[in-house]
Amino acid sequence: MEGVSVRKIKNICVFCGANSGKDVAFVNAAFHLGEVLGKRKIDLVYGGGKLGLMGCVSTAVAQHERQVLGIIPSAFTVNNLVGETCGKEIKVATMQERLVMMMELSDAFIALPGGFGTLEELFQMISWAQLSIHNKPIGVLNINGFFNGLLSFVDHAVKQEFITPRARKILISATTADELVDKLQAFRFESDPALSKLKWSPSSSQKEKLDLTLRL
Repeated sequence: MEGVSVRKIKNICVFCGANSGKDVAFVNAAFHLGEVLGKRKIDLVYGGGKLGLMGCVSTAVAQHERQVLGIIPSAFTVNNLVGETCGKEIKVATMQERLVMMMELSDAFIALPGGFGTLEELFQMISWAQLSIHNKPIGVLNINGFFNGLLSFVDHAVKQEFITPRARKILISATTADELVDKLQAFRFESDPALSKLKWSPSSSQKEKLDLTLRL
């Protein structure tokens, strides 16, 4: 990336399914993403446990001797529901507290294939970036076209003038892990002049109030 300023990324939060999905390519890609992070000396933040793609990426990062941090709601740890977290674990009370902590502790975000929970996490981070609550890069790893429909919908929303072209730039996509990490490192945040004037309290008591009402 000659001539392009590179953002220093020490850790990446990965959102992904607690299932493995139908296509073995999803599992392979999750393991490969973990390997890429490990080789680039990037640590992992994720949702904890060892199920599905979450287990694949965390295992691969740990095998490359990088730090793994799982942030998990206490409810999920009852009866070992999601399995043992690969690395350090922080238990939180709510899903919202989990997401706020992920935002605070991560330098960037990647979404792998997943279901409603993965999409919620992805779009919450995009909404918060649009509101200038954070300015960290966000990308999807588009394995075998998994996110094609979602990306087409987002572009459709731009055409219908519900998403601005500036806000559309928040969501990055790539088909390989190396390409996506390169794009995250090269990302330059372009804030909305009006939304950037909003004042968000840095105190934890205020951050706990970030809820679904912040979604656009």
